[in-house]
Amino acid sequence: QVQLEESGGGSVQAGGSLRLSCTASDYDASTCMGWFRLAPGKEREGVALMYTGGRLTYYADAVKGRFTISRGDRKNTVFLQMNNLKPEDTAMYYCVIQSANFGAGTTCSLSRELSYLGQGTQVTVSS
Repeated sequence: QVQLEESGGGSVQAGGSLRLSCTASDYDASTCMGWFRLAPGKEREGVALMYTGGRLTYYADAVKGRFTISRGDRKNTVFLQMNNLKPEDTAMYYCVIQSANFGAGTTCSLSRELSYLGQGTQVTVSS
């Protein structure tokens, strides 16, 4: 069973930065790995995904230009650098793994089903 371990959440003021980390245990294959978030009263939202076998990245419109997803030296670790944080970014952030698509369509997608989900790390942005 794949375990996803997240870290790096916390509380910051608007305009601040946080860096989230996620490592997948017993998993080193090329796949789509990244972050979703869930805020109270809202639906789960895809934030960013990365194909760990290459450098393809995918971002939600709400975070483009502010968040950057990257990979560690190994394929089982990803990071999310979050800059210029806004109060609307407040949510529980979940590390996810999604099977990569090698057929028609994009390799990763913020709207396709997920294979694994972590326990989550809370991000709170105050105004």
